[in-house]
Amino acid sequence: MPVKILIIDDEEKLRSLLKRIIGLEGYSVAEAANLKAAFKILEKEDIHVILCDVRLPDGNGVDFVTEIKTKYPLIEILLLTAYGNIPDAIQAMKNGAFDYITKGDDNDRLVPLLHKAFEKAMLKTRVWQLEKQAGRKYNFENILGSSDLIKSAIELAAKVAPTDTTVLLLGETGTGKEVFAQAIHNGSKRNDKPFIAINCSSFGKELLESEILGHKAGAFTGAIKDKKGLIEEANTGTLFLDEIGEMHIELQAKLLRVLETGEFFKVGDTKPTKVSVRIIAATNRDLQHDVADGKFREDLFFRLNVFTISLPALRDRKKDIPVFASFYLKLFAEKTNSRIDSISKAFMEHLMQHEWKGNIRELKNVMERAVILAEENELNVSNLPLELQVQHAGQQNGISAFDLSSVEKLHIQRVLNHTKGNKAETARLLNIGLTTLYRKIEEYHIS
Repeated sequence: MPVKILIIDDEEKLRSLLKRIIGLEGYSVAEAANLKAAFKILEKEDIHVILCDVRLPDGNGVDFVTEIKTKYPLIEILLLTAYGNIPDAIQAMKNGAFDYITKGDDNDRLVPLLHKAFEKAMLKTRVWQLEKQAGRKYNFENILGSSDLIKSAIELAAKVAPTDTTVLLLGETGTGKEVFAQAIHNGSKRNDKPFIAINCSSFGKELLESEILGHKAGAFTGAIKDKKGLIEEANTGTLFLDEIGEMHIELQAKLLRVLETGEFFKVGDTKPTKVSVRIIAATNRDLQHDVADGKFREDLFFRLNVFTISLPALRDRKKDIPVFASFYLKLFAEKTNSRIDSISKAFMEHLMQHEWKGNIRELKNVMERAVILAEENELNVSNLPLELQVQHAGQQNGISAFDLSSVEKLHIQRVLNHTKGNKAETARLLNIGLTTLYRKIEEYHIS
């Protein structure tokens, strides 16, 4: 498939140089001088890898990583800067960047890193496609977990599934709301009909309206032909509206009409379209609070809140963490043709002590990364993100997770493990002198 890379940098000459270099590798390249222009490109084109400057006129590349990973989780990001420093590098990796390189100093690493970033993006795409296919088979029996909280949520979902009742799923990001929505659909009389899902936070106001309702040719610039909206695509089946709290209040009124009358107007149309569709909505927001603030329609809230199911955060069901870890180990080992078949006790202890603010999705990403990095048949602590290593060390030794010396010590130890103790190679990878490395090994008592 054609590979597309997006370069975001406000220096036109540098963009042109990078475009030439990358183009010679056979990649297709798009360019943007700022984040606003970049988002316009991302809305229209399939981008696989982003090469982004850290300092831009309208934002910071380190913060940009978080936003992109939320909206476009399959894209890999390389950050490019003239002001490399360890705290920025750590924050960039924590936010989900593939790597962090310094202008001028890492020129030889650029193309190999782009190749690796593309390979990872393609792997994630294949896994996502396989999981989407498997998602159609989701039922309540194969939802993972045995804690009381998840059992209660499953029981409620199983009771409402056979009906046509609108369901509102509440829970933090990454708690499995789409999995529940698919299971409810598969347990309904509509299970042989379409299940269509959309994340309302991934689109701007106008684009979301067009995606959900569809449009007539000529409704706006670029609308050269009629387009079916997702409501129409989901006709006779189920439409899952994830993060519905992000939907603009004007579009909320149009969704309310669908729930009340079973009909809607496409953008630019004068005749209503009738549908029979079940709505399952989900949010991580407090909709009652949004209603009080005038950000969410009260009448729509009442229509959605007919049957509510709250999904627990992973930190409230920690007994289920080993189950998820084993499941994702097997999944990613198969996808990467890896022989990894076990998890070390120390690795699992780190997982159990982490807060998992990103819930199951965060755990899944950690496991995927660990499987890719592992060089042995067992996952060990060195395969974990630096953040988890530092947090655990801080809890055991009374060291702050933000203490620079503890971060540096763990990073040096990690690179030493990677090079199997080769000091010269470790110093080269760390971009420090061999004498400096030996001094730090002695200073930090690294064995």
